[in-house]
Amino acid sequence: MNLKPLADRIVVEPLDAEETTAAGIVIPDTAKEKPQQGKVVAIGSGKLTSSGERIPVSVQVGDNVLFARYAGTEVKLQGVKYLIMNESEILAVVE
Repeated sequence: MNLKPLADRIVVEPLDAEETTAAGIVIPDTAKEKPQQGKVVAIGSGKLTSSGERIPVSVQVGDNVLFARYAGTEVKLQGVKYLIMNESEILAVVE
């Protein structure tokens, strides 16, 4: 991937939304919710403080993360959808 985020931004590849319920009912595309979980594929170098010190990003490439439903900016690169978001929009790391 040729996408390098700046500062404290993170590139996340959203995981696909569930297509069936636990009972086996197929969910149509119009009723699917936006994914709130994804895999970190690139991170920026960190936030720069007013004193010139760089604070590193707290997630690593490969981490599975949870984020707010409408977090980030959606971009499409080589046919794949990605979200570019600030580190503050990440709610948790799934272990």
